[in-house]
Amino acid sequence: MSAQPHSATDLEQIYQKRFAGLEDYRRLVWWVLADEVFSKWIPARSSVLDLGSGYCEFINQIPARRKYAMDLNPSTKRNAGADVDVLLQDCSADWQVPPATLDAVFTSNFFEHLPDKAALERTVKNAVHCLKPGGRLVALGPNIRFTGTAYWDFYDHYIALSDRSLIELLQKCGLEIEYARPQFLPYTMADGRRYPIWVLKTYLRLPLLWRIFGKQFLVVARKHA
Repeated sequence: MSAQPHSATDLEQIYQKRFAGLEDYRRLVWWVLADEVFSKWIPARSSVLDLGSGYCEFINQIPARRKYAMDLNPSTKRNAGADVDVLLQDCSADWQVPPATLDAVFTSNFFEHLPDKAALERTVKNAVHCLKPGGRLVALGPNIRFTGTAYWDFYDHYIALSDRSLIELLQKCGLEIEYARPQFLPYTMADGRRYPIWVLKTYLRLPLLWRIFGKQFLVVARKHA
């Protein structure tokens, strides 16, 4: 098994520096994304695991019957809502979740942080193991086909992924692709810009803009029933 490239302390320091001062804005952005986008694939009565949950902006705001947040960053536990079970563990090791109990596994801007493709494949297999038949893996992340060398502007990016390479892996692990957008959201919210929320809502409703500004893929895959 590959060693984790950063300690828990490293992760906490990196993300405190990267997102300092953006916390309130990011929570608002994730409220909009959860409500207008991801609720399509994650019904309100679902059991959901947020993989690489960070500051829990997604899992705290998505309506769900049962919520899990998985990360190595100790800040996760401090930021998780009272209704969220926090799992501070290596995602490529066996998950502390009963098999076939999750309706959805959600992950955003996380797979590229894993140390290598072997760890990524183990992680996806863990997700498949814990998903119910018909459950979904919903993955958002930077698409190297469209970010170019800016993909490597973050010190903790290790794996180069595109929508195509991720789809190959998901299919290899037995998942069926339900929805795939090579270009969805712009690349990052780590540069300090705060666009008005009405701009985000307008962007989400105009897919033509995605093909101009989108540099992150959105892939939804389903476990066979």
